[in-house]
Amino acid sequence: MNSFVVMIQNAAEEPRVLCIIQDTTSAKTVNERLTLNLPASTTLSKLYEDVAHKAGYVNGTFDLAWGNTPEMAPLDHSSEMFLSDSGFEPGGKRNFLQLTDKDGEQPQVTSDESATADSSGLDDSSQERFIGPLPRDGTAGCSGDYSSPSYSYSSILNKSETGYVGLVNQAMTCYLNSLLQTLFMTPEFRNALYNWEFEESEEDPVTSIPYQLQRLFVLLQTSKKRAIETTDVTRSFGWDSSEAWQQHDVQELCRVMFDALEQKWKQTEQADLINQLYQGKLKDYVRCLECGYESWRIDTYLDIPLVIRPFGASQAYGSVEEALQAFIQPETLDGPNQYFCERCKKKCDARKGLRFLHFPYLLTLQLKRFDFDYTTMHRIKLNDRMTFPDELDMSPFIDVEDEKSPQTESCTDSGAENEGSCHSDQMSNDFSTDDCVDEGICLDSTSSTERVLKPKSLLTFELFSVMVHSGSAAGGHYYACIKSFSDGQWYSFNDQHVSKITQDDIRKTYGGSSGSRGYYSSAFASSTNAYMLIYRLKDPSRNAKYLAAEDFPEHIKSLVQKEKESEEQEKRQREIERNTCKIKLFCMHPVKMMMESKLEVHKDKTLREATEMAFKLMELEGVVSLDCCRLVKYDEFHEYLERSYEGEEDTPMGLLLGGVKSSYMFDLLLETRRPEQVFQPYKPGEVMVKVHVVDLKSETIASPISVRAYLNQTITEFKQLIAQATGLSAETMRVVLERCYNDLRLLYVPNKTLKAEGFFRSNKVFVESSESTDHQVAFTDSLLWKLLDRHGNTIRLLVLLPEQSPGTLANRTLCQKVGGDSDVPFDGSKGNRKSVEAILEESTEKLKNLSLQQQQQQQQQQQGSSTSDSQKSSDTSDFEHIESPTQEADSNSSLCVAADNRELENRIRAGGSSGASSDPENHFACEERSDSEVNNDRSTSSVDSDILSSSHSSDTLCNADSGPIQLANGLDSHSITSSRRSKAHEGKKETWDTAEEDSGTDSEYDDNGKSKAEAQYLYFRTEPCSQDDSTWDAQKCLVVHVDKRITLAAFKQNLEPYVGVTSTQFKVFRVYANNQEFESVRLNETLSSFSDDNKITIRLGRALKKGEYRVKVYQLLVNETEPCKFLVDTVFAKGMTVRQSKEELLPQLKEHCKLDLSIDRVRLRKKTWKNPGTVFLDYHVYEEDISISSNWEVFLEVLNEPEKMKSMSQLAVLTRRWSPATMKLGPFQEVILESSSVEELKEKLSEISDIPLENLEFAKGRGTFPCDISVLEIHQDLDWNPKVSTLNVWPLYICDDGAVVFYRNSTEEPMELSEDERNELMKKESSRLLKTGHRVSYSPRKEKALKIYLDGGPAKDPGQD
Repeated sequence: MNSFVVMIQNAAEEPRVLCIIQDTTSAKTVNERLTLNLPASTTLSKLYEDVAHKAGYVNGTFDLAWGNTPEMAPLDHSSEMFLSDSGFEPGGKRNFLQLTDKDGEQPQVTSDESATADSSGLDDSSQERFIGPLPRDGTAGCSGDYSSPSYSYSSILNKSETGYVGLVNQAMTCYLNSLLQTLFMTPEFRNALYNWEFEESEEDPVTSIPYQLQRLFVLLQTSKKRAIETTDVTRSFGWDSSEAWQQHDVQELCRVMFDALEQKWKQTEQADLINQLYQGKLKDYVRCLECGYESWRIDTYLDIPLVIRPFGASQAYGSVEEALQAFIQPETLDGPNQYFCERCKKKCDARKGLRFLHFPYLLTLQLKRFDFDYTTMHRIKLNDRMTFPDELDMSPFIDVEDEKSPQTESCTDSGAENEGSCHSDQMSNDFSTDDCVDEGICLDSTSSTERVLKPKSLLTFELFSVMVHSGSAAGGHYYACIKSFSDGQWYSFNDQHVSKITQDDIRKTYGGSSGSRGYYSSAFASSTNAYMLIYRLKDPSRNAKYLAAEDFPEHIKSLVQKEKESEEQEKRQREIERNTCKIKLFCMHPVKMMMESKLEVHKDKTLREATEMAFKLMELEGVVSLDCCRLVKYDEFHEYLERSYEGEEDTPMGLLLGGVKSSYMFDLLLETRRPEQVFQPYKPGEVMVKVHVVDLKSETIASPISVRAYLNQTITEFKQLIAQATGLSAETMRVVLERCYNDLRLLYVPNKTLKAEGFFRSNKVFVESSESTDHQVAFTDSLLWKLLDRHGNTIRLLVLLPEQSPGTLANRTLCQKVGGDSDVPFDGSKGNRKSVEAILEESTEKLKNLSLQQQQQQQQQQQGSSTSDSQKSSDTSDFEHIESPTQEADSNSSLCVAADNRELENRIRAGGSSGASSDPENHFACEERSDSEVNNDRSTSSVDSDILSSSHSSDTLCNADSGPIQLANGLDSHSITSSRRSKAHEGKKETWDTAEEDSGTDSEYDDNGKSKAEAQYLYFRTEPCSQDDSTWDAQKCLVVHVDKRITLAAFKQNLEPYVGVTSTQFKVFRVYANNQEFESVRLNETLSSFSDDNKITIRLGRALKKGEYRVKVYQLLVNETEPCKFLVDTVFAKGMTVRQSKEELLPQLKEHCKLDLSIDRVRLRKKTWKNPGTVFLDYHVYEEDISISSNWEVFLEVLNEPEKMKSMSQLAVLTRRWSPATMKLGPFQEVILESSSVEELKEKLSEISDIPLENLEFAKGRGTFPCDISVLEIHQDLDWNPKVSTLNVWPLYICDDGAVVFYRNSTEEPMELSEDERNELMKKESSRLLKTGHRVSYSPRKEKALKIYLDGGPAKDPGQD
């Protein structure tokens, strides 16, 4: 027996094996885990038995395999080997196993529902099913399993063994579960609840708290499930799902729930049930020590709060009896606390205390473990040890002579005003008396005197419920230890887990540690301890027993039957779910293209029936007949048809798919054919090859033909296979494999196999078979390679062209004449433009005499290399319709366009650096401002990227998703969604070049004035946009097929004939999701970040030149609620002075913002978010004195007087006066300082405020401008009058313009506010600060009050969103 020859005497000494089993047999169970904590001496056969018992399966109908290596053979069902000898690791290490189908068959479910784990009570997939002793921390102990020498596989027993059902924790509802189980296990409460009958005609069952509790109790007593949900109960409380994430105090819940039940039970037999069971009486008295006069009042209580540790004491009370004695221990009122005696008519020493007059039938003791530490100012939990007896004798704590005392002359019954709460110094602030309801006093038939004089034996109480809290004051976990009155056995009710426990486990909830009870002892004690104790009076005449099912009232019997039928229906539905295969289904729909859905089919349904279901699911009725459809095994990721199922039409789907599983490693494809076609059989082991035929003469690439081959085929055999499919000659055939993006491999070794060449499940090849001499040159120099290279790098872009603007008519006409050789005049009055079709026709007509060979020669002369000037073709999937007679001419258009555009550019550049050229540029600048003003977008960024880097504000995106916006150029901005995306580019990670982030923009021309695009002639072809291609107006849209290796500069030059102006006079905006636009400005960057069907908007307006920067101008309004207001977009250039930029800016402000400003009454200053900074002086030069960057922002400030800032040594400070007497802040006033002297600042403040210098105090504002702060906090929260002589040192650090300084008169006293005035002012300030977006004074997160809503839910605040 190896290491287990020696008998283990004590199970606690034996090592244990932790097994975690994932049930992969169905979608319902795949996220659940069964956890078993077994002795290492358990055999494999016993392991199978335990798993079958726990999972609810028939043993022998499933397999167990190692989770990390599932391909290994499953564990032996009949093996008697120990776990320790079978590869399992003991000692707390986790052993992962998978529960799988056996022989492709779903495991059989046991008929006993109580053994199944897949119940609605465990719908939360995160819950674990646990076998073995629970961890000690935070759960009930299970020492019985450890001490028993005989092996018991579980301390968490099934319901059939414990007889009890657990409650599912919704999220943080363990406190609720503990109380509900305690009430359920209280016979008197349960029986009374059963006797109450719900009248559906009077109330909605959903909102009836007693009815939902009744339903829950019936399920707890009769259900076969392991655990049930409490959502119906909490819904009747008026709670939503967010309440499940709020943890509350169980004692607080008890109070609130009892109050809600009393309200619901008014006018019924149960109206006084809570008082009869739980309410007691006590006397709160004060007795004069001189004359014996006593003043007293009677209070009612529902529970007794017991102090764990007296205030200021270093030791805790050791037991409940000791705490009860302290509870009734009177205190002496003497000295300054003397009591005014009504009889003596003077202040006298007196004794104040509490006396119990009556104890309730069910006595609830709350151990006050939560306290407040005045040293740390935090809530704490006291974990000190406090013992409690199984039987508690309360006779020592009741005063028999009390009510017969002759001196008891002043009394008041205060039960109506205290909601049953006791009042003593020890219990202050425990129970709120707000919103109280009269709960009355005990209504026993016997008189109070008779109750007091009952024999001592009738005051013995029996412990039956201990509610335990594990954790800290910040949060933790509740569970209940409850004794059954049926058999006297203790059970742990820990959410869905119910287990037997012993008296030893109850004693472990006393708390504390084994050491002495010092002041800090609780810090080292266990955090799991008793929090609430419930005792029942031992009185045989009153002690009830649980109602048996046969004794249920008729309405409860009906309810039991109703719930049983519901449970059976649920079980049947689960059985169907357990046997349903759910697999992803695809279909190439003849009309709707590729469709995707999920096929849910029972495992016993045949393939023929599943095909019919898929036929209906994909809406093929009326499109193709059912006979023309079949289901095949499909790999969607690789677009690979794995196999077809010929001759298996009557095979069950469960067998065909390999059993019912949560997920499959493959998909199904519903394949269709035309009536005259025949389905091709797909055999396992074949590979899918998509064959594209290349025509060198027409330079086209045909749509793919699917061919199936074997990996062990040679290249020669593969060519013959392709020849049969395409009709091409195998002798002259060239085959090129595209292994991955832009990786082209010529297959030229005849005897090499496809596997050796790198073929996989799904492959893409290009074939060409012609008599040309192209095959004689090296592959990378061949025309075939150039075509394929162009095909792999060509993208399809949708370009929205601008409307013609009258001011640009001359430029547009000139450009079209040069670029398109068109003499058609324009009607300038109407501003109309020729259609895209006309431009395309004219621009291609001129190019028809050019050939591809001429273009290649020019490219080779320019570059000296054939590899860098490849001609690109469009992607086949997008351009199957491109084959046309004009294609050759189209493919050469880029050469002519580039040449003509350079001629045009030279004419424009030579035509004037002054006069004529300045007007169009100024016009475009103004038009561009209008665009930006309407869209209020940030139109420039140094990085043209789908994903903005963190260094760029998200404000750089313009949001036009609030509806169509009329733009300045006459276009409507619509919501645009990208409809298609090339498969070749999916999943690729885009990279962005940010090397020149702050260098403005690149020039389109080098130092010699040559166009940089002249160096390359990459593929560029255009065609009209059809209405199907875009959501844009087809008349304004252009489809561009372009090599994405082209630079933005060359791309813009190629667009010149279609835009009608030179590339320097229009801007390119990339359109993103939700119609967001972002300007592309980096002319040297390629279009590699673009992909198929990306959208581009062209806007007229002067594009940035080298050294120019787009700048956003905001107005600074220091005394407005919103101090930052956007004005315009403008352009600043390197070398420009601040005054020159102001001269260019002011006309734009007048035109667009209606601001007529004087140049001497405005200033520009630095903007850092909303903070005003350095004042820019007129003589400052951009890039020399002032650093400037792409997408720069600047403040414009309107002055009331001429600029006083003349030197950089000056300092502009924004000051604001605080008046404590009126609780008001004055407006901002700017103070110009000549130095950083504190004395000068005080002198200036004294001048503008008339505050004497010796009385003036100042403080620096905090946070971002305008440094708002509540007027209730400013007087004491700021650092007033810092002891420094200069402003540029700690704690001020005022080194730049724009700092905020508050000042006040030190002799001015703050206004005296009443509590109401302070509260009103606090509300106003909170509202003001929230509106301005500034902080409100810090307060920790407030706990949400626990409420039960009697009307079905909380009233919605109309002021809330």
